[in-house]
Amino acid sequence: MNILVINTGSSSIKYQLFHMEDQSVRASGLLERIGEPAGRLKHSSIKSESPFVMEKHIADHETGMREIAGLLTDAKFGVIKNVSEVAAIGHRVVHGGEAFHDPVLIDDTVIKAIEEHIPLAPLHNPANLTGIRAAISFFPGVPQVGIFDTAFHTGIPRHAYHYAIPNEYYKKLKIRRYGFHGTSHSYVAKKAAEFLDRDIARTNLITIHLGNGCSITAIKNGQSIDTSMGMTPLEGLIMGTRSGDIDPAIHFYLADHSDLKFHDIDNLLNKESGLKGLTGTNDMRDILKMRREGSHDAVLAVDMYTYRIKKYIGAYYAALGKLDAVVFTAGIGENSAEIRALCLEGLEDMGIAVDSAKNESNKRTIRSVQAKGSKIAVLIVPTNEELEIALQTQEILRNGK
Repeated sequence: MNILVINTGSSSIKYQLFHMEDQSVRASGLLERIGEPAGRLKHSSIKSESPFVMEKHIADHETGMREIAGLLTDAKFGVIKNVSEVAAIGHRVVHGGEAFHDPVLIDDTVIKAIEEHIPLAPLHNPANLTGIRAAISFFPGVPQVGIFDTAFHTGIPRHAYHYAIPNEYYKKLKIRRYGFHGTSHSYVAKKAAEFLDRDIARTNLITIHLGNGCSITAIKNGQSIDTSMGMTPLEGLIMGTRSGDIDPAIHFYLADHSDLKFHDIDNLLNKESGLKGLTGTNDMRDILKMRREGSHDAVLAVDMYTYRIKKYIGAYYAALGKLDAVVFTAGIGENSAEIRALCLEGLEDMGIAVDSAKNESNKRTIRSVQAKGSKIAVLIVPTNEELEIALQTQEILRNGK
Protein backbone atom coordinates (compact mmCIF):
# COMPACT_ATOMS: atom_id res chain seq x y z
CA MET A 1 0.00 0.00 0.00
CA ASN A 2 1.33 3.45 -1.01
CA ILE A 3 0.12 6.52 0.86
CA LEU A 4 0.97 10.04 -0.24
CA VAL A 5 1.22 12.69 2.48
CA ILE A 6 0.74 16.31 1.47
CA ASN A 7 1.39 19.46 3.50
CA THR A 8 0.28 22.52 1.54
CA GLY A 9 1.37 26.04 2.42
CA SER A 10 0.34 29.33 0.88
CA SER A 11 3.15 29.08 -1.70
CA SER A 12 4.47 25.57 -1.21
CA ILE A 13 3.67 21.85 -1.35
CA LYS A 14 5.66 19.37 0.73
CA TYR A 15 5.08 15.68 0.04
CA GLN A 16 6.22 12.15 0.91
CA LEU A 17 5.13 8.85 -0.60
CA PHE A 18 5.20 6.01 1.95
CA HIS A 19 5.25 2.29 1.26
CA MET A 20 3.25 1.19 4.26
CA GLU A 21 4.38 -2.43 4.43
CA ASP A 22 7.74 -1.28 5.81
CA GLN A 23 6.86 2.41 6.42
CA SER A 24 9.66 3.48 4.08
CA VAL A 25 9.70 6.73 2.12
CA ARG A 26 9.80 5.94 -1.59
CA ALA A 27 9.75 9.53 -2.78
CA SER A 28 9.65 12.99 -1.27
CA GLY A 29 9.90 16.57 -2.34
CA LEU A 30 9.28 20.24 -1.77
CA LEU A 31 7.79 22.68 -4.23
CA GLU A 32 8.44 26.29 -3.22
CA ARG A 33 7.64 29.80 -4.44
CA ILE A 34 4.38 28.89 -6.17
CA GLY A 35 3.07 31.92 -8.05
CA GLU A 36 6.46 33.65 -8.09
CA PRO A 37 8.54 34.16 -11.25
CA ALA A 38 10.98 31.38 -10.32
CA GLY A 39 9.45 28.39 -8.55
CA ARG A 40 11.62 25.53 -7.35
CA LEU A 41 10.82 21.82 -7.06
CA LYS A 42 13.25 19.38 -5.46
CA HIS A 43 12.26 15.72 -5.77
CA SER A 44 14.07 12.69 -4.32
CA SER A 45 13.27 9.02 -4.81
CA ILE A 46 14.69 5.58 -4.15
CA LYS A 47 15.32 5.22 -7.89
CA SER A 48 17.91 7.96 -8.07
CA GLU A 49 21.00 8.70 -5.94
CA SER A 50 20.77 12.45 -6.55
CA PRO A 51 17.60 14.54 -6.36
CA PHE A 52 15.89 16.08 -9.37
CA VAL A 53 15.75 19.88 -9.17
CA MET A 54 13.57 22.00 -11.42
CA GLU A 55 13.32 25.77 -11.45
CA LYS A 56 10.56 27.43 -13.44
CA HIS A 57 7.40 29.47 -12.99
CA ILE A 58 4.64 27.46 -11.28
CA ALA A 59 1.47 29.48 -11.70
CA ASP A 60 -0.65 27.88 -8.97
CA HIS A 61 -1.04 24.86 -6.69
CA GLU A 62 -2.96 22.92 -9.33
CA THR A 63 -0.05 23.31 -11.74
CA GLY A 64 2.31 22.30 -8.95
CA MET A 65 0.32 19.16 -8.20
CA ARG A 66 0.47 18.22 -11.88
CA GLU A 67 4.26 18.47 -11.76
CA ILE A 68 4.42 16.34 -8.60
CA ALA A 69 2.12 13.67 -10.04
CA GLY A 70 4.27 13.63 -13.16
CA LEU A 71 7.49 13.11 -11.17
CA LEU A 72 5.98 10.33 -9.06
CA THR A 73 5.17 8.44 -12.29
CA ASP A 74 8.25 9.53 -14.27
CA ALA A 75 10.28 6.73 -15.89
CA LYS A 76 13.54 7.94 -14.35
CA PHE A 77 12.58 9.58 -11.06
CA GLY A 78 9.18 8.05 -10.36
CA VAL A 79 8.34 5.12 -8.11
CA ILE A 80 4.85 4.24 -9.36
CA LYS A 81 3.53 3.52 -12.86
CA ASN A 82 0.38 5.59 -12.49
CA VAL A 83 -1.50 7.52 -9.82
CA SER A 84 -3.90 4.62 -9.25
CA GLU A 85 -1.08 2.95 -7.27
CA VAL A 86 -1.60 5.54 -4.54
CA ALA A 87 -4.07 3.99 -2.10
CA ALA A 88 -4.88 7.26 -0.35
CA ILE A 89 -3.65 10.80 0.25
CA GLY A 90 -3.31 12.19 3.75
CA HIS A 91 -3.55 15.96 4.08
CA ARG A 92 -2.28 18.03 6.99
CA VAL A 93 -5.03 20.47 7.93
CA VAL A 94 -4.13 23.01 10.59
CA HIS A 95 -7.49 23.84 12.15
CA GLY A 96 -10.45 21.55 12.67
CA GLY A 97 -11.95 23.51 15.57
CA GLU A 98 -14.50 21.52 17.55
CA ALA A 99 -15.78 19.75 14.44
CA PHE A 100 -13.02 17.19 13.97
CA HIS A 101 -11.79 14.96 16.80
CA ASP A 102 -10.29 12.32 14.51
CA PRO A 103 -8.95 11.89 10.98
CA VAL A 104 -11.76 11.96 8.43
CA LEU A 105 -12.38 10.90 4.84
CA ILE A 106 -12.73 14.13 2.88
CA ASP A 107 -15.99 14.83 1.07
CA ASP A 108 -17.94 17.99 0.22
CA THR A 109 -19.25 18.26 3.79
CA VAL A 110 -15.73 18.10 5.23
CA ILE A 111 -14.46 20.68 2.73
CA LYS A 112 -17.27 23.02 3.73
CA ALA A 113 -16.44 22.55 7.41
CA ILE A 114 -12.74 23.33 6.77
CA GLU A 115 -13.87 26.47 4.91
CA GLU A 116 -16.00 27.48 7.90
CA HIS A 117 -12.91 27.30 10.12
CA ILE A 118 -10.90 29.71 7.95
CA PRO A 119 -11.50 32.61 10.41
CA LEU A 120 -9.66 30.55 13.06
CA ALA A 121 -6.68 29.84 10.76
CA PRO A 122 -6.76 32.42 7.95
CA LEU A 123 -3.15 31.78 6.91
CA HIS A 124 -3.32 27.99 6.90
CA ASN A 125 -6.75 26.50 6.17
CA PRO A 126 -7.14 28.20 2.75
CA ALA A 127 -3.78 26.76 1.65
CA ASN A 128 -4.72 23.33 3.02
CA LEU A 129 -7.96 23.46 1.03
CA THR A 130 -6.07 24.43 -2.11
CA GLY A 131 -3.90 21.33 -1.73
CA ILE A 132 -6.94 19.12 -1.17
CA ARG A 133 -8.70 20.39 -4.28
CA ALA A 134 -5.57 20.05 -6.41
CA ALA A 135 -5.01 16.49 -5.19
CA ILE A 136 -8.62 15.55 -5.95
CA SER A 137 -8.12 16.88 -9.47
CA PHE A 138 -4.88 15.02 -10.25
CA PHE A 139 -5.50 11.86 -8.26
CA PRO A 140 -9.07 11.06 -9.32
CA GLY A 141 -10.78 8.34 -7.36
CA VAL A 142 -8.04 8.23 -4.71
CA PRO A 143 -9.43 8.60 -1.15
CA GLN A 144 -8.41 11.89 0.48
CA VAL A 145 -8.05 12.00 4.28
CA GLY A 146 -7.83 15.07 6.50
CA ILE A 147 -5.50 14.95 9.54
CA PHE A 148 -6.00 17.93 11.84
CA ASP A 149 -3.30 19.59 13.96
CA THR A 150 -5.95 20.40 16.55
CA ALA A 151 -7.52 16.94 16.77
CA PHE A 152 -5.24 15.48 19.47
CA HIS A 153 -6.22 18.32 21.81
CA THR A 154 -10.00 18.12 21.38
CA GLY A 155 -10.33 16.11 24.61
CA ILE A 156 -8.89 18.89 26.77
CA PRO A 157 -11.37 19.55 29.62
CA ARG A 158 -13.44 22.70 29.55
CA HIS A 159 -11.70 24.28 32.54
CA ALA A 160 -8.43 24.06 30.58
CA TYR A 161 -9.67 25.29 27.19
CA HIS A 162 -12.10 28.02 28.28
CA TYR A 163 -10.87 31.61 28.53
CA ALA A 164 -12.13 33.89 31.31
CA ILE A 165 -14.19 36.10 29.03
CA PRO A 166 -18.00 36.32 28.76
CA ASN A 167 -19.48 33.01 27.63
CA GLU A 168 -21.24 34.63 24.69
CA TYR A 169 -17.92 34.96 22.84
CA TYR A 170 -17.28 31.26 23.14
CA LYS A 171 -20.81 30.44 22.03
CA LYS A 172 -20.87 32.88 19.09
CA LEU A 173 -17.25 32.99 17.96
CA LYS A 174 -15.82 29.76 19.42
CA ILE A 175 -13.04 31.61 21.23
CA ARG A 176 -11.23 28.94 23.24
CA ARG A 177 -7.92 27.07 23.47
CA TYR A 178 -7.48 24.66 20.56
CA GLY A 179 -3.78 23.81 20.60
CA PHE A 180 -1.58 22.79 17.67
CA HIS A 181 1.30 20.44 16.80
CA GLY A 182 -1.13 17.69 17.77
CA THR A 183 0.19 15.24 15.18
CA SER A 184 3.71 15.57 16.57
CA HIS A 185 2.65 15.32 20.22
CA SER A 186 0.52 12.26 19.45
CA TYR A 187 3.32 10.52 17.56
CA VAL A 188 6.07 11.07 20.13
CA ALA A 189 3.75 10.14 23.01
CA LYS A 190 3.06 6.74 21.47
CA LYS A 191 6.74 6.22 20.68
CA ALA A 192 7.72 7.21 24.24
CA ALA A 193 5.26 4.78 25.79
CA GLU A 194 6.51 2.03 23.47
CA PHE A 195 10.13 2.79 24.44
CA LEU A 196 9.21 2.67 28.13
CA ASP A 197 7.34 -0.61 27.53
CA ARG A 198 4.17 0.94 28.93
CA ASP A 199 0.56 0.98 27.80
CA ILE A 200 -0.02 4.49 26.40
CA ALA A 201 -3.44 4.48 28.10
CA ARG A 202 -1.64 4.28 31.46
CA THR A 203 1.18 6.71 30.75
CA ASN A 204 1.56 10.34 31.82
CA LEU A 205 3.91 12.52 29.81
CA ILE A 206 4.99 16.08 29.23
CA THR A 207 5.92 16.38 25.55
CA ILE A 208 7.95 19.39 24.45
CA HIS A 209 8.00 20.26 20.73
CA LEU A 210 10.80 22.77 20.12
CA GLY A 211 11.29 23.94 16.56
CA ASN A 212 10.71 27.35 15.01
CA GLY A 213 7.26 26.90 16.47
CA CYS A 214 7.21 25.60 20.05
CA SER A 215 4.57 23.96 22.21
CA ILE A 216 4.31 21.79 25.31
CA THR A 217 1.54 19.35 26.15
CA ALA A 218 0.41 17.55 29.29
CA ILE A 219 -0.68 14.00 28.41
CA LYS A 220 -2.60 11.95 30.96
CA ASN A 221 -3.24 8.29 30.21
CA GLY A 222 -2.42 8.95 26.58
CA GLN A 223 -4.80 11.91 26.21
CA SER A 224 -3.94 15.60 25.91
CA ILE A 225 -5.33 17.44 28.93
CA ASP A 226 -3.63 20.80 28.39
CA THR A 227 -1.35 22.44 25.86
CA SER A 228 0.48 25.75 25.62
CA MET A 229 -0.77 27.03 22.27
CA GLY A 230 -4.21 28.57 22.44
CA MET A 231 -6.86 29.75 20.02
CA THR A 232 -3.92 30.50 17.73
CA PRO A 233 -0.31 29.27 17.65
CA LEU A 234 0.83 32.59 19.21
CA GLU A 235 0.16 31.67 22.85
CA GLY A 236 2.56 29.76 25.08
CA LEU A 237 6.30 29.26 24.77
CA ILE A 238 8.76 31.72 23.26
CA MET A 239 9.29 30.68 19.63
CA GLY A 240 11.45 31.55 16.65
CA THR A 241 9.44 34.63 15.65
CA ARG A 242 6.41 34.47 17.98
CA SER A 243 6.26 36.14 21.37
CA GLY A 244 4.35 33.42 23.20
CA ASP A 245 2.56 34.46 26.41
CA ILE A 246 2.25 38.23 26.72
CA ASP A 247 0.08 40.65 28.70
CA PRO A 248 -2.91 41.21 26.34
CA ALA A 249 -3.05 44.89 27.36
CA ILE A 250 0.27 45.40 25.52
CA HIS A 251 -1.65 45.23 22.24
CA PHE A 252 -3.72 48.27 23.22
CA TYR A 253 -0.74 50.10 24.68
CA LEU A 254 1.14 49.70 21.41
CA ALA A 255 -1.90 50.87 19.44
CA ASP A 256 -2.22 53.98 21.62
CA HIS A 257 1.47 54.87 22.01
CA SER A 258 3.10 53.92 18.70
CA ASP A 259 2.42 54.21 14.98
CA LEU A 260 1.41 50.55 14.83
CA LYS A 261 -2.09 49.54 13.77
CA PHE A 262 -3.64 46.29 14.97
CA HIS A 263 -2.60 44.39 11.83
CA ASP A 264 0.94 45.69 12.39
CA ILE A 265 0.86 44.45 15.98
CA ASP A 266 -0.32 41.05 14.80
CA ASN A 267 2.62 40.91 12.40
CA LEU A 268 5.00 42.14 15.13
CA LEU A 269 4.02 39.43 17.62
CA ASN A 270 3.87 36.60 15.07
CA LYS A 271 6.77 37.36 12.74
CA GLU A 272 9.15 39.82 14.41
CA SER A 273 9.17 38.75 18.06
CA GLY A 274 10.37 35.68 19.97
CA LEU A 275 14.03 34.81 19.49
CA LYS A 276 14.22 36.99 16.38
CA GLY A 277 12.97 40.04 18.25
CA LEU A 278 15.43 39.49 21.09
CA THR A 279 18.55 38.70 19.04
CA GLY A 280 17.92 39.49 15.38
CA THR A 281 17.82 35.82 14.38
CA ASN A 282 15.39 32.95 14.93
CA ASP A 283 18.04 30.22 14.50
CA MET A 284 18.85 28.72 17.89
CA ARG A 285 22.20 27.42 16.63
CA ASP A 286 23.31 30.97 15.86
CA ILE A 287 21.95 32.24 19.17
CA LEU A 288 23.83 29.62 21.19
CA LYS A 289 27.02 30.54 19.33
CA MET A 290 26.39 34.21 20.11
CA ARG A 291 25.77 33.27 23.73
CA ARG A 292 29.10 31.47 23.99
CA GLU A 293 30.78 34.53 22.48
CA GLY A 294 29.34 36.73 25.22
CA SER A 295 26.34 38.40 23.55
CA HIS A 296 24.12 39.82 26.30
CA ASP A 297 21.09 39.65 23.99
CA ALA A 298 21.71 35.97 23.31
CA VAL A 299 22.21 35.21 27.02
CA LEU A 300 18.91 36.90 27.82
CA ALA A 301 17.07 35.15 24.98
CA VAL A 302 18.21 31.67 26.03
CA ASP A 303 17.45 32.42 29.69
CA MET A 304 13.94 33.57 28.80
CA TYR A 305 13.33 30.69 26.39
CA THR A 306 14.36 27.94 28.82
CA TYR A 307 12.77 29.63 31.85
CA ARG A 308 9.39 29.73 30.09
CA ILE A 309 9.67 26.01 29.29
CA LYS A 310 10.65 25.21 32.86
CA LYS A 311 7.59 27.08 34.20
CA TYR A 312 5.30 25.09 31.94
CA ILE A 313 6.92 21.82 33.03
CA GLY A 314 6.18 22.69 36.65
CA ALA A 315 2.61 23.71 35.85
CA TYR A 316 1.88 20.57 33.84
CA TYR A 317 3.51 18.32 36.44
CA ALA A 318 1.02 19.80 38.92
CA ALA A 319 -1.88 19.30 36.49
CA LEU A 320 -0.94 15.65 35.90
CA GLY A 321 -0.20 14.76 39.53
CA LYS A 322 1.93 11.83 38.40
CA LEU A 323 4.57 11.94 35.67
CA ASP A 324 6.34 9.10 33.89
CA ALA A 325 8.54 11.02 31.43
CA VAL A 326 9.50 14.37 29.97
CA VAL A 327 9.89 14.09 26.20
CA PHE A 328 11.82 16.45 23.92
CA THR A 329 11.22 16.50 20.17
CA ALA A 330 11.55 18.56 16.94
CA GLY A 331 14.60 20.41 15.66
CA ILE A 332 15.81 22.13 18.82
CA GLY A 333 14.39 19.56 21.22
CA GLU A 334 16.12 16.68 19.44
CA ASN A 335 19.44 18.35 18.67
CA SER A 336 20.32 20.86 21.38
CA ALA A 337 21.75 19.21 24.50
CA GLU A 338 22.42 22.68 25.92
CA ILE A 339 18.78 23.75 25.71
CA ARG A 340 17.53 20.47 27.17
CA ALA A 341 19.93 20.75 30.12
CA LEU A 342 18.93 24.36 30.83
CA CYS A 343 15.20 23.54 30.66
CA LEU A 344 15.59 20.84 33.35
CA GLU A 345 18.29 22.47 35.47
CA GLY A 346 17.31 22.64 39.14
CA LEU A 347 14.40 20.18 38.89
CA GLU A 348 16.19 17.37 40.73
CA ASP A 349 13.96 17.71 43.80
CA MET A 350 10.98 17.13 41.49
CA GLY A 351 12.53 13.82 40.46
CA ILE A 352 13.86 15.05 37.11
CA ALA A 353 17.63 14.75 36.65
CA VAL A 354 19.73 14.62 33.47
CA ASP A 355 22.88 12.60 32.82
CA SER A 356 25.23 15.05 31.09
CA ALA A 357 27.11 12.43 29.07
CA LYS A 358 23.93 10.79 27.78
CA ASN A 359 22.41 14.18 27.01
CA GLU A 360 25.44 15.18 24.93
CA SER A 361 25.19 12.07 22.73
CA ASN A 362 24.61 12.79 19.03
CA LYS A 363 22.53 9.69 18.36
CA ARG A 364 19.52 10.31 16.13
CA THR A 365 17.34 7.56 17.58
CA ILE A 366 14.92 7.54 20.50
CA ARG A 367 16.89 7.47 23.75
CA SER A 368 16.74 8.16 27.47
CA VAL A 369 19.07 10.75 29.02
CA GLN A 370 17.96 10.82 32.66
CA ALA A 371 20.55 10.39 35.40
CA LYS A 372 20.75 7.23 37.48
CA GLY A 373 18.20 7.48 40.27
CA SER A 374 15.99 10.00 38.44
CA LYS A 375 12.39 9.14 39.30
CA ILE A 376 11.16 10.46 35.97
CA ALA A 377 12.48 9.43 32.56
CA VAL A 378 13.85 12.10 30.23
CA LEU A 379 13.50 11.04 26.61
CA ILE A 380 14.50 12.39 23.22
CA VAL A 381 12.06 11.13 20.60
CA PRO A 382 12.54 12.17 16.96
CA THR A 383 9.21 13.30 15.61
CA ASN A 384 7.82 12.17 12.25
CA GLU A 385 4.60 14.02 11.55
CA GLU A 386 4.45 12.80 7.95
CA LEU A 387 4.61 9.14 9.03
CA GLU A 388 1.95 9.77 11.67
CA ILE A 389 -0.30 11.28 8.99
CA ALA A 390 0.32 8.23 6.80
CA LEU A 391 -0.46 5.85 9.67
CA GLN A 392 -3.69 7.68 10.53
CA THR A 393 -4.67 7.70 6.87
CA GLN A 394 -4.04 3.94 6.69
CA GLU A 395 -6.25 3.45 9.75
CA ILE A 396 -9.09 5.32 8.05
CA LEU A 397 -8.85 3.01 5.04
CA ARG A 398 -8.85 -0.08 7.27
CA ASN A 399 -11.91 1.09 9.17
CA GLY A 400 -13.69 2.20 6.01
CA LYS A 401 -14.60 5.57 7.49
